[in-house]
Amino acid sequence: MQAKKRYLILLSAGACLVLLFYLGGVQLPAAGRSRHDRSRNGYRPDQPWPHFSDPLHPFLPWDQTDTEEYNLHISPRQKRDVNTSVYKGKRCRMDSCFDFSLCQKSGFKVYVYPQQKGEKISESYQNILSTIEGSRFYTSDPGQACLFVLSLDTLDRDQLSPQYVHNLKTKVQNLPLWNDGRNHLIFNLYSGTWPDYTEDLGFDIGQAMLAKASISTENFRPNFDVSIPLFSKEHPRTGGERGYLKYNSIPPFRKYMLVFKGKRYLTGIGSDTRNALYHVHNAEDVVLLTTCKHGKDWQKHKDARCDKDNAEYDKYDYKEMLHNSTFCLVPRGRRLGSFRFLEALQAACVPVMLSNGWELPFSEIIDWNTAAVIGDERLLLQIPTTVRSIHQDKILSLRQQTQFLWEAYFSSVEKIVLTTLGIIQDRVLEHGSRSSLMWNSHPGGLFTLPQYSGYLGDFPFYYAKLGIKPCPKFTAVIHAVSPLVSQSQPILKLLVAVAKSQYCAQIIVLWNCDKPLPAKHRWPATSVPVIVIEGENKVMSSRFLPYETIVTDAVLSLDEDTVLSTTEVDFAFTIWQSFPERIVGYPARSHFWDSNKERWGYTSKWTNDYSMVLTGAAIYHRYYHYLYTNYLPTSLKSMVDQLANCEDILMNFLVSAVTKLPPIKVTQKKQYKETMMGQSSRASRWADPDHFAQRQTCMNKFASWFGAMPLVHSQMRLDPVLFKDQVSILRKKYRDIERL
Repeated sequence: MQAKKRYLILLSAGACLVLLFYLGGVQLPAAGRSRHDRSRNGYRPDQPWPHFSDPLHPFLPWDQTDTEEYNLHISPRQKRDVNTSVYKGKRCRMDSCFDFSLCQKSGFKVYVYPQQKGEKISESYQNILSTIEGSRFYTSDPGQACLFVLSLDTLDRDQLSPQYVHNLKTKVQNLPLWNDGRNHLIFNLYSGTWPDYTEDLGFDIGQAMLAKASISTENFRPNFDVSIPLFSKEHPRTGGERGYLKYNSIPPFRKYMLVFKGKRYLTGIGSDTRNALYHVHNAEDVVLLTTCKHGKDWQKHKDARCDKDNAEYDKYDYKEMLHNSTFCLVPRGRRLGSFRFLEALQAACVPVMLSNGWELPFSEIIDWNTAAVIGDERLLLQIPTTVRSIHQDKILSLRQQTQFLWEAYFSSVEKIVLTTLGIIQDRVLEHGSRSSLMWNSHPGGLFTLPQYSGYLGDFPFYYAKLGIKPCPKFTAVIHAVSPLVSQSQPILKLLVAVAKSQYCAQIIVLWNCDKPLPAKHRWPATSVPVIVIEGENKVMSSRFLPYETIVTDAVLSLDEDTVLSTTEVDFAFTIWQSFPERIVGYPARSHFWDSNKERWGYTSKWTNDYSMVLTGAAIYHRYYHYLYTNYLPTSLKSMVDQLANCEDILMNFLVSAVTKLPPIKVTQKKQYKETMMGQSSRASRWADPDHFAQRQTCMNKFASWFGAMPLVHSQMRLDPVLFKDQVSILRKKYRDIERL
């Protein structure tokens, strides 16, 4: 009996387990789908919503966007199944629709198809292609390519647009390298047409990735597609204007709390939200203006509010509103994206996003909670109360981040394209990808190349964040171009003086002279190692190669005829330790705008300001050697090598472009200029008018490539404490600077 009871109990328990497993199995897919769909709708468990204040919590219910009421009883997965014609490769991910083996040969290289005769290309798409072709990613050999970009214009797929390219389906399918879109990237700004404005591009993209504006979270394929901002045809190709925030006002409130000015759609998709804005408008600190006066037939469809709205609309200047508002509303238009988004970022007006289901631009890398407020169209009436509840400290932080993001990723077509390629590169080189901190803090992901190092402490920008200091030693790199014929040459005196510095770890002599290397006994005996390296191809750019023998963070760059004392070297290095991201040194130069010739000018006159510190006697972080070699285009470095000139100017351009700050000049002995000009090896160069004219040309060539003038003027010079003070010389730490 006992055995029968045990068997009966075991049988009952087994039946219960089977029943529970069956019932649980019915529910598991639904739960999994709910989590999956939320991730598609922009929800990221590792990206918590911003903690502004309690009233903000109901303002951001993105985790509720899969409710039956919101989706009209249709789940996101069902919607995607209905829209299979939009993206047939909707299940594509990097591991299923991308061939990583193509990237193993030559790294991350991008091939642009040759432009076909008779094919029209819009100015915006031409800017995209030109950016790629001028970047370090470009290759003209498809056999070396990791990624392919069409020369067929895919930006505007609205059939009513004059930029629409017909028969694109056939043209794409006939491309010899198409391969069903595998390893291809398609750029698009506009898709669909009136009245529904779907995201259909009008041709089968196959397994291609999309870099698309106004893309919905339903159709966005995470870690495969890239959401880009909607930009106008006037958006600059390179450079771009700086952000409008000139100084931080405390408290950070402006004339208006919340503003918007734009079109109101009377019917069709995108009309509901903008039609309801008048409920929130108070004409005081919340100014939300719309007009229905657009399109050919607007009068046929105008409603009772049109005339009043149009009159109110004309009273306000849009730019004045942008510059004088704390928050800017960014509601959806016909499509999810809007030009108002970039306009708000540039104006340091914190965007309040009101476009449910929009995958925000570069959402894969940018934490938008630090620069914007993510709203919900269903909670429009709560917006004024919500933004008023945000603390002024948070407003200041949001405003500052808008400026960083604008200048780092959005101010030009070039930055938008390079950010897109950088995101894909990080996916391809997964183990060498940039961290979230690199993308979301100064100087941004475009200037922090992960191939240099995976440790943040190896970059000069993160010392303060990490609470660390740079290495307390420097490596001196002396650029030698003249043969060693006498023991009294300046290079030998310089070598001895630098070696005596308490901060010197080693000295590298870069031998770029046509004569053979001198014998070891020709170099003076020093207390630190002296390493002589033969210059690569004997070109000027070789002085900025990332030599493995440079083991310290700091590099003291010196010309062979520089005249510096040990005291001057020590003082300059102590200053650099406080400013490790900048160039710190002695010989200063400046730039100016020549209005008569309408070009940039270069001057070596001693004036009250400067914008460059020449690398003939300067200290900077060794990362800039890597950036100079791997970030700058071959065209600029080739120009420097051909002229045997301007390498110091180019390095200043690069560092100022990265830091947005000027270099730092330190005090030197009075006769530095005269002494330097009196040396033999470079005296003829400094006096040669062609040398000076070349530097003028370099200035304008470099400014053209950077898209703007990155150099920043400064009137600051750092002197030792007690310098020139009327106290005993024995009390001064750097007394030799005054004696010389």
